[in-house]
Amino acid sequence: MRGVAVGDGRVPAGRSLKAAQERAGLPPGVWMGRGLPALGLTAGQRVTERQMELVFGMLRHPDADRIERELLDDGADPETARQATALGQPVEETEQRKQTPLLALDFTFRPQASLIVLWALGDEKTRRTIERAHERAVATTLRWLEDEVAQTRWASGQGRAKTPALVVAAFRHYDNRNGFPLLHEHCLIANRVQRPDGSWYALDTVRLYQHVVSGDTLYPLEMTTEVCEKLGLATVPREVTPGLRPVMEIAGVDQELIDWSSTRRRRIEDVLEGITDAYVKKHGRLPGERARHGLGRWAAQETRPDKKTPRPLDQLLAWWRVSALLKFKQRMVDGLLQRCQAAGAAIRARVGPWVDTALAAVDVAAVVFTVRGIFARRHVLAEARRHLLETLRGQEFTRGLDDYIADAALSRHFRQLTVPQKGRRAPAPDQLTYTADFAWPHRWWIAGTGGKPPRESSRYERARVASLALQNAIRDARILSSARDEAPTTTASNAAPDDQAAAAPHAVVHPDRDAALTPAQRAAAAIQAHQQAAMPEEYLEGRTTDPATWLRTPENLERLAALTRAADARRRAIEKGELPDPGPGAGSAKPADRRREHEQQHQQPGPGQGIQP
Repeated sequence: MRGVAVGDGRVPAGRSLKAAQERAGLPPGVWMGRGLPALGLTAGQRVTERQMELVFGMLRHPDADRIERELLDDGADPETARQATALGQPVEETEQRKQTPLLALDFTFRPQASLIVLWALGDEKTRRTIERAHERAVATTLRWLEDEVAQTRWASGQGRAKTPALVVAAFRHYDNRNGFPLLHEHCLIANRVQRPDGSWYALDTVRLYQHVVSGDTLYPLEMTTEVCEKLGLATVPREVTPGLRPVMEIAGVDQELIDWSSTRRRRIEDVLEGITDAYVKKHGRLPGERARHGLGRWAAQETRPDKKTPRPLDQLLAWWRVSALLKFKQRMVDGLLQRCQAAGAAIRARVGPWVDTALAAVDVAAVVFTVRGIFARRHVLAEARRHLLETLRGQEFTRGLDDYIADAALSRHFRQLTVPQKGRRAPAPDQLTYTADFAWPHRWWIAGTGGKPPRESSRYERARVASLALQNAIRDARILSSARDEAPTTTASNAAPDDQAAAAPHAVVHPDRDAALTPAQRAAAAIQAHQQAAMPEEYLEGRTTDPATWLRTPENLERLAALTRAADARRRAIEKGELPDPGPGAGSAKPADRRREHEQQHQQPGPGQGIQP
């Protein structure tokens, strides 16, 4: 009630939920999901305060008061009447076992920062277009959860059944805890679903959590595609954190506007720097990738401000516009949509609305394998959706293409690891584990900037390089194959030298002369140019480094410092007579010269050591 129903606020004593929502300027919550008919509800119906108390507070029927009253009138005892309104196992039984009942899950949907800026500063038409796309993307993602993910479980998880009918209450919020724009939707999913026999059981919540990332990639794909198609926009990759996956933002939205709306992120980054320094002092090393995620969550909690009284949307819109005008002036704010449309038109003229599914399958396979090693189909599906969002740049695509790419990657580039065992439940198709059929890419180090030490390449950076290398190999094979297929039938023995060169399948790769491309080669080159335009490598430029960078990694710097300290200690001990002098048998050089030579040897990589710390 406090965190969702009234926009991070509290319902004053004696005031109804409806009055509190109206005072806060928030729309009422609405019911969603295919499980509503079983409870006598309809999609889009308003969520009342009593229904929230019954469904999300007690896991009872939303009309339990009427049902219980009718049963009491028919002569039933109070306990029987109360249990008749419970959805599955009563909450009281769970509490008697000294367990905490899980009543619901809160799935929150929010667009990218650039879309939020367009929604907050755009005109009424732009705002309504973004809101409608948001609503449809939320509905599409919930339907996918119902069709592909939702299951019920019983007998401690031994029994399972598919249940394509969820009970969801959706509440929309407009701002973040600092009062800046943040359009998002809280979808409370009740932890009860109905089996075909009419009984109610708990959701398999672990399975839902496992598919959160897959749903989190479907929502932005659907929403961004609709907004870009309706308004003539396109997307570009924006690197938020060096080494991590870029965010596909709307082209033309200035970084200053994104920073203006993302006040929470700036505070998190300031606190994160101090937490990271404390981590280095405590552990003596930089945090790894998993530790960085944990520190980021810690910093987000440390900077979480207190909840404020929510304000109506019209007041927020006026305040956001004044704030942006004072900071960026009228020309930058009023011309935002026109700049985005001009940038979108330029990208759409360069990137066509098609996808090479063979290269897409390679990209998905390389990225998932490098990032995870062992994975399930849900991880491949999530990466296929990211690939479509990055490749199409917001243009329309055929529905089901994400599943097709995921299945192609699984069948061509992966091998199944899960082996069904007799007497155990057979795993669902999307729960099987896989690994890839190609080698793991090497890691490298990236030179630091601004006085910072070098850092190890992230798994995502290695995945992108591995993917691009495989895609280039496929493109080269296509060009050579097409050249062989379309080579003239003149035999090499009867042809002139120039004709032999023209007929050779590898003539196109001769660097010292020009070669005319065949139609098939031109088609392959067009596909290559499209893929390179659709998936630019600007966020990889400057990342590969020379072997000398390996010597400046934190690990090697510490190793060299330890060798230097050990050598200095030994030299001092020899000078004080605590250790015998090595004498001439150890070499004719002086101790200082030997120490200098020893350090120089360690500063030069030996044969085959160019990519090792």
